[in-house]
Amino acid sequence: MAPTSVRPREHASATEPSPGSAPKPLPRVQELRLSRPASAGRWALVAGAGYGAGFVASAFGVPAPYLLSSLVVGAVLALTGAVRGRVPGPVNRTSQALVGALMGSYLTPSALAAAAPAALPLTAVTAATVALSIAVALCLARRGRIGRTSAVLGMVPGGSAAIVTCADELNADVRLVAFTQYLRVGLVATTAPLIAQWLASSPASGHSSHGGATQPGVLHLVAGSDQLSGVLTLAAVAVVGVLGGRRVRLPTPALIGPMLVALAATLSGALPGFAPVGILQNAIFVLVGLDVGVRFTRETLVRVRRLLPSILVGMTAVCVGCAGLAWGFAKATGTPVMDAYLATTPGGINAVLATAVSGHADVAVVSTVQSLRLLLVVLVTPLITRRLAAMGPRTAGTVRGYL
Repeated sequence: MAPTSVRPREHASATEPSPGSAPKPLPRVQELRLSRPASAGRWALVAGAGYGAGFVASAFGVPAPYLLSSLVVGAVLALTGAVRGRVPGPVNRTSQALVGALMGSYLTPSALAAAAPAALPLTAVTAATVALSIAVALCLARRGRIGRTSAVLGMVPGGSAAIVTCADELNADVRLVAFTQYLRVGLVATTAPLIAQWLASSPASGHSSHGGATQPGVLHLVAGSDQLSGVLTLAAVAVVGVLGGRRVRLPTPALIGPMLVALAATLSGALPGFAPVGILQNAIFVLVGLDVGVRFTRETLVRVRRLLPSILVGMTAVCVGCAGLAWGFAKATGTPVMDAYLATTPGGINAVLATAVSGHADVAVVSTVQSLRLLLVVLVTPLITRRLAAMGPRTAGTVRGYL
């Protein structure tokens, strides 16, 4: 009798309007069923808007159109409150893995052999970029209300996700470090395409344009002629790279792991062409741009509004210093100025790669220098910040009075 007495009550509570608690379960059940599809649909619309904006921008000759346009779309939606939260984790990791595979596919034996004579200057420029960033961070900490640890972690270029992850372990202000890192990435991603286009059009740049390259067809997703095997190879490179990168605990495994696997596959020459091209490559760059843009919310800007002028001055100093290093590197090695500039920009490796591909720069040189610095930053920065933390109370990572 117990089951028969319970079922009518449940049915009555769901259908009869007289009890006060009867209408409440219905909205809750509908919310639980619709929340995830609604979120997925919203992000699909945002990505579609970013791709559409990139398509329009490309028609007007905007440099790196899909990256730049989607970054602006993401920032506008985040600042207006139309979009809250970041790009879904699986989507973000997938885009990073595909970017890593694209990077590794450009490091061919001929490209690495061409870059070998400049190995020593490349290493020197990489070390100088990191040293410059740390020096600016220390000046910023001395003049502002920012702890040295937080300032250094916020200013070092490269490995943004890894740096933000280790900020809490180093007693830094995680919110400030994250904001500074992604503000720098956004600044580089916004300005690099414009500066690169200006450098490419300069008569003294020494850069030869490849603007007459043929555009792949709509269904041409990878560089090889066999699309099915190429797409399957790309998926295998991404999956194996991410899993292997996590297993050996690489910094930013979703990016570096697939890049190393793609590098091995490219150097061996045994696998078919798997580098993303056409609409797939554009879609990857749209996700990269959105991931940067949606981080700039009104709440984040309000939290650091008092420190924003000092941070922007510090970032400008780092960017100008890196541009000077690029000019010296170009003069010393005969590298085109645009390639040298993209190779030495302070971080934003995904955005810089998108700019290099769109601008037909020497992606091998750009990818090599950016990857080398990313590894150096992720390995050395924790050691430097721990050393700073051991120097005295002035090196505290907390920030006072900036909210």
